[in-house]
Amino acid sequence: MATVKCSIPKGTRDFLPVEMARRNYIFDTIRSVFRTFAFEPIETPSLENLSTLMGKYGEEGDKLLFKVLNSGDFMDGVDFSQDYHKVAPQICDRGLRYDLTVPFARFVVQHRDQVVFPFRRYQLQPVWRADRPQKGRYREFYQCDADMIGSTSLLNELELVQMIDMVFGKLGINVCVKINNRKVLAGIADMIGAPDKMVDITVAIDKLDKIGLDNVRAELAERGLTAEQIQALDPVFSLSGSAAEKLSALEAMFANVETGLKGVAELKELFGYINAAEPRCTVELDLTLARGLNYYTGAIFEVKAMDVQIGSICGGGRYDNLTGIFGMPDVSGVGISFGADRIYDVLTELNAFPEGLEQAARVMFINFGAAEQAACIGIAARLRAAGISTLIYPDSAKMKKQMDYANRKQVPFVAFVGESEIKDGTVTLKNMTDGTQQTVSVDKLAEILG
Repeated sequence: MATVKCSIPKGTRDFLPVEMARRNYIFDTIRSVFRTFAFEPIETPSLENLSTLMGKYGEEGDKLLFKVLNSGDFMDGVDFSQDYHKVAPQICDRGLRYDLTVPFARFVVQHRDQVVFPFRRYQLQPVWRADRPQKGRYREFYQCDADMIGSTSLLNELELVQMIDMVFGKLGINVCVKINNRKVLAGIADMIGAPDKMVDITVAIDKLDKIGLDNVRAELAERGLTAEQIQALDPVFSLSGSAAEKLSALEAMFANVETGLKGVAELKELFGYINAAEPRCTVELDLTLARGLNYYTGAIFEVKAMDVQIGSICGGGRYDNLTGIFGMPDVSGVGISFGADRIYDVLTELNAFPEGLEQAARVMFINFGAAEQAACIGIAARLRAAGISTLIYPDSAKMKKQMDYANRKQVPFVAFVGESEIKDGTVTLKNMTDGTQQTVSVDKLAEILG
């Protein structure tokens, strides 16, 4: 058999035990906050029908979908001289999910008789995007989503901000929550006389932080906006001051733009709730925030780490009719997604993971031989029953080898059970941090290690 080079696809990663311990710390923190706000867990398949996924993420999103070839003789009868976009649906009818929100909308419609509305769900699962791998951007990564569906109340948006504040407070990450409203963006498009260019405008200005204002202007021109229309956007880009001051200025600009005025009213109400709630994190109105996904219709959110240069680490927004695509119209929802992989990178750069996460065992028993091993088995069983992670070294190797193993695995306590300990019903316990030793009864061991 030929030797195969050990490798994995670009944009994917293996995770060592230390990395998994740190990732689980992030997942557990996020999950605990979701539960605190009474969200319920669900899961959906990695594979979805392409008809579920296509057309929900905009033109650029559709290009990043991983499509899965049909099984069997999928090429039979296919004319490959056709354009790729005509060929693809004939050879692929499934794809890896791009996010968790569209599958959630499908889930809600499919299980409408089994869930209670308003429905609050959370979901922690991987997603896939055929993106160009770079720092903070992977082809396979986890999302941690929370959504409320079946309610139009802006209190839901407030709770999302509160959850963001609580999660990053627990993780020790200083963040800024940026908020905008897609109705405001639609109002801007109307105001400059380009209502049909709403998607083009949002896709372009969503890149403002990445490519700069001049390049955004160039892209808007490429997307068909006139020089006058692009220039008419400058007052929006140059707005400054508090959220209240920006909204007052917008209100004046939107004197005859109904959609824009509705967006301003929603933002005023939301910022009123936020000011009353007094979150610890920074919350600001960012009128250049667009979020490129087509299904957003109201408030949109993006969260940036303030002490690390990286893309957004959390985002989301309001979608008024995503379930309508699947035959269940007029069901509004709103949600956020925490990017666990980018959060991991932030905590790594800040050196902010708690100590001891990587400890697999609280105590390790030294193996002196068959008789001593037998005694250790019973004691270890009692400790494990008490919830204490316990390891017995599997071989009666030299003491130095066993102690080196305990050190490398960062086991905080090593237990010795020899002839005298077996006779007395005791254990000699060594603290690997300060080197102290004590002999304790087996009955007291769990209490001391706990």
